Amino acid sequence: MHIGLVGLGKMGNNMRARLERNGIEVTGYDTNPELSDVATIADLVQALPTPRVVWVMVPAGAITDAVVTDLEGFLEKGDLIIDGGNSRFTDDFKHAAQLEPKGIEYIDAGVSGGVWGLDNGYGLMVGGSAAQVERVMPVFDALRPEGPRDEGFVHVGEIGAGHYAKMVHNGIEYALMQAYAEGYELLDTRKDIINDVTGTFKAWQRGTVVRSWLLELLVRALEQDPEFEHIEGFVQDSGEGRWTIEEALNNAVPVPTISASIFARFVSRQKDSPAMKAVAALRNQFGGHAVKAVD
Repeated sequence: MHIGLVGLGKMGNNMRARLERNGIEVTGYDTNPELSDVATIADLVQALPTPRVVWVMVPAGAITDAVVTDLEGFLEKGDLIIDGGNSRFTDDFKHAAQLEPKGIEYIDAGVSGGVWGLDNGYGLMVGGSAAQVERVMPVFDALRPEGPRDEGFVHVGEIGAGHYAKMVHNGIEYALMQAYAEGYELLDTRKDIINDVTGTFKAWQRGTVVRSWLLELLVRALEQDPEFEHIEGFVQDSGEGRWTIEEALNNAVPVPTISASIFARFVSRQKDSPAMKAVAALRNQFGGHAVKAVD
């Protein structure tokens, strides 16, 4: 099988390598000519056998919109676009409707695994028609982890379902990371009785109910920098956590843990939190509690 891949950043290149390792031929296009096999989107389409399959792996939003529109101008009836980026599921509805008059098929694929996917495989959550998903199963089989298909791949439902599942996945990821981080801070605070924070987390990797790949990655980070002395406590968010909360509000589903993890990230971006200043002032007013004056 031969597919096109738009977007050859770190994630895209790792995916390309895994595809090729598993027998899928790839022609890649990137706006950086040093990374690209072809000069233009038109050249990419021309290089592919028909009916064509093009995997789009670029940032969500305006960039994905532009790539889909560019591809629409060159692809033909029966060709297929897979959006493997972190697009919002509502964008999938828009892209599918945009492509439908020309008979261009569309699949959305939520992809998890990051930079480790090259060796470990990617968790895949896919939305689209059963016929189109089956058509490109060799691609998904090449990307997913080894082992039973249903432990690394799911055809979630119709168009939009794959990115919806990935959105919820990322919301859960936010909450798990926050829990590990808070546990780390609490352990690290009690240096009078805790002598080995890194060893504590490492001991949790086998046999405990909190073991996970995220825990393994935290241990890796602690072994490299036990006090995180070389990392600033500033945490960005990609947007999917926010979308998860918006969906929860729209559907009256309580997600207090995921919500709290998002707001905790906002705190990380404030050098001196105005809200915490207000809390300190209130404690001083009602209880006479001391406040720390600004020098």
